[in-house]
Amino acid sequence: MSEHTWNVIAIIIYMSVMLGIGYWSYRQTDEYEDYVLAGRGLNPFVAALSAGAADMSGWLLMGLPGALFVSGMSELWIAVGLLAGAWANWTYVAPRLRSYSEVADDSVTIPSFFENRLGDKSRTIRLVSSIIIVVFFTFYVSSGMVAGGKYFESTFGGDYLTGMLVVAFITVTYTFIGGFLAVSYTDAVQGMIMFCSLIIVPVMALLYLDDPSSIWTWATSNSYGPHADGNPQYFSLISGISAATIIGNLAWGLGYFGQPHIIVRFMALRTPKDARTGRMIGMSWMFISIIGAVFIAIIGTAFFGQNPDLAITDTSKYESVFLDMARILFHPLIGGLILTAVLAAIMSTISSQLLVSSTSLIEDIFKIVKKKHPSQDVMINLSRTAVIVVSVVAGLLAVNPNNSILDLVGFAWAGFGSAFGPAVLFMLYWKRLNVQGTLAGMIAGAVVCGVWGNTGLKDVVYEMVPGVIAATVITYVVTIMTKPPSEEVVAGFEHAVEREKEFLAKA
Repeated sequence: MSEHTWNVIAIIIYMSVMLGIGYWSYRQTDEYEDYVLAGRGLNPFVAALSAGAADMSGWLLMGLPGALFVSGMSELWIAVGLLAGAWANWTYVAPRLRSYSEVADDSVTIPSFFENRLGDKSRTIRLVSSIIIVVFFTFYVSSGMVAGGKYFESTFGGDYLTGMLVVAFITVTYTFIGGFLAVSYTDAVQGMIMFCSLIIVPVMALLYLDDPSSIWTWATSNSYGPHADGNPQYFSLISGISAATIIGNLAWGLGYFGQPHIIVRFMALRTPKDARTGRMIGMSWMFISIIGAVFIAIIGTAFFGQNPDLAITDTSKYESVFLDMARILFHPLIGGLILTAVLAAIMSTISSQLLVSSTSLIEDIFKIVKKKHPSQDVMINLSRTAVIVVSVVAGLLAVNPNNSILDLVGFAWAGFGSAFGPAVLFMLYWKRLNVQGTLAGMIAGAVVCGVWGNTGLKDVVYEMVPGVIAATVITYVVTIMTKPPSEEVVAGFEHAVEREKEFLAKA
């Protein structure tokens, strides 16, 4: 059989597994809370891997290796920032958010938690935050569909639209029928595929070389990729970049606290103490995966540099280094299964964002308008309908991909981090916080990030930095200048803190 046929078989196997998990999840989903939050019964292993897979996307498999291959270790600061941010997220946000979201009237979405935590009777906080989520994530899902179409186009030489529709159909199907449980378990499987691929490919590439030790010297003094005379500063962390750039890259880690599709996993944990196990698993997965991506770049310089007959498909950003290694080193069936790691990264992010968008549409907007709450079955069906609505809109935007949609991906991380990040931390750790301060801070963070990111200022420092600073300062100042929260809200805060301590003390 041809290489193309073997690759198609690998993709069919992968897609069948995803649909199988979706069907299994459907059989486990009886109530509305099961559909939107897995009944708060998610084990820490699944939570950790699904959060990692939903977070990393194709950046870990293509973007990071490509950037390190071209520019060297100076591109590693983003990874350092993300590692620090993920650790802080699991340590400080996960256990308390799990406890507080249940205490706060059993909140099942981030906007509903905001409203219940603050006792906002006007429902303004919930409406504003849910609109931000739905709008940003609709474009985010669209960009994922674009990436899926381009993956099929570049990997199999197929039609972009066909590839986009296949990725969209499979992802929407298992999200539609299985809800949060399906998204979490498929993400966990996808996370394991990514993890194994990032270990196997660099190890096999290293064994392929006649002189494995040459990986430490080849890039600095020999021709490879875009460097005809090598890159003498390849292993330098600070060469050619400013302090502002380093700060901006490290600031990517600040975005974790405000990413709805990541922190919603914390709300679904079985108990707050599961956050400790989740942190150990999640951080190990993330650290080893990043190390694998780093070695793909380092080994790739010698792998392709010493073998001019081995071509890299992407000669612009060199983001196909991982894919090209997999094709060259393995049998087409095994190579095809490894190539699904990129597809897994794309689909895990799409499904997570799709579910958060649809649940916000129903839980946080529809329920505000609808005076009488529908039955459990009706709510589940409405949420499934919302999955279709969001996916159709996102699909229409993705039919003719354009730069404005793709550019929004990087901007959305900063937007969510600025608008929601400080708000989440204040809610979990400051009982004086009130509605006015939170709303002012969210708007300030989003506006500053938006303005900064669409001007030349973004070349000075990443828009996350001014966005988070603005949101933090405005939230604090407006809160202090306005009326304190009610005794009931303060009592809820103290109860959530004590409950978290009780669970952690049992660990």
